[in-house]
Amino acid sequence: MLLYWLIFIAIFITVFIIDMYVTDHRKGTVSVKASLGWTGIWISIALLFGASLFFFFPQNPDTAGNTAHTMGIKFLAGYLTEYSLSVDNLFVFIMIFSLMGVSQKNQPRLLHLGILLSIVLRILFILLGMGLVQRFHWIIYIFGVILLWTAYKMAFAGEDDQVDPKSNFLYKAASKIFPVAPDTEASHFFARINGKLHITMVFLVFLVIGSTDVLFAVDSIPAIIGVIKEGGSGILSASEENFLAVTSNVFAVMGLISLFFALKGIMGMFRFLKHGVSFILFFIGVKMLLCAFSPVEEFFASHSWISLAVIIGTLTLSVLMSIIIADTHKIKKLKKEIKEIKEAKDTSAT
Repeated sequence: MLLYWLIFIAIFITVFIIDMYVTDHRKGTVSVKASLGWTGIWISIALLFGASLFFFFPQNPDTAGNTAHTMGIKFLAGYLTEYSLSVDNLFVFIMIFSLMGVSQKNQPRLLHLGILLSIVLRILFILLGMGLVQRFHWIIYIFGVILLWTAYKMAFAGEDDQVDPKSNFLYKAASKIFPVAPDTEASHFFARINGKLHITMVFLVFLVIGSTDVLFAVDSIPAIIGVIKEGGSGILSASEENFLAVTSNVFAVMGLISLFFALKGIMGMFRFLKHGVSFILFFIGVKMLLCAFSPVEEFFASHSWISLAVIIGTLTLSVLMSIIIADTHKIKKLKKEIKEIKEAKDTSAT
């Protein structure tokens, strides 16, 4: 176990340094092709890590079942679930940056800070949540209800529902307590103007991102606990479950900067992603509640691959639907613009 922790930490540090100091993301300008390339590299590393668990993780002599296979399957299921939630998180980041007019040069720094904060919050919430479930098993049913509510909100959120940064509690509180510097391009959190301390727009954006991270961390923890706990009883130890929960979450967050710049260019490919993620959360939530019945729990314990198949199939179908099914709203808008152009030409001709 210690060896895998060391490997994981080494990978995390390497990926973070490369993302910070090697790639062009730090400049705020990078092509979609390059971003997709880096995203593919980070995903491949995560999959290789999961494969190493599946084939080489040592058997736990104190538990029944194949430890390595269970570790590998649950890592991949947890990683895919958390990665899809992280993509949804990035969509909110893109919206915040757009609504608050964040410049290209300031976006990479804010992304790094936001992602680091997200990692810290997720690890803290994971350890707290896993500890509670291990101590009080009935809490898992509360998490199941939370997932069902989250799935409902995600499925029925309107396309016009947007994050309003200026209605954020931290944004309003900070802007009331401190004067805001007029320079929207400032890259520092604070500025001193005429001897008086001011906060900058970058600081306000960071507060909004931070509060968003908290909400997403709260949503993601029941999901990962549902994936790890289902069918793992008697096969994985508490330390192995904690290892899976932390590593799958952090791997899902690593490399999100590359994905951020890729998403800005291919957002159409993920139009139905939130519906797919909603179904996954619904599936996990229902499973957590039904596992109160022994036959259901035993079924999923002996068929842990079912959860992985549902997650992979749902995400694949979501992306395929986004690619194949045209965005009717955009088509109508485009047709209207073409019609207006033609009418303008006809008017000028007469």
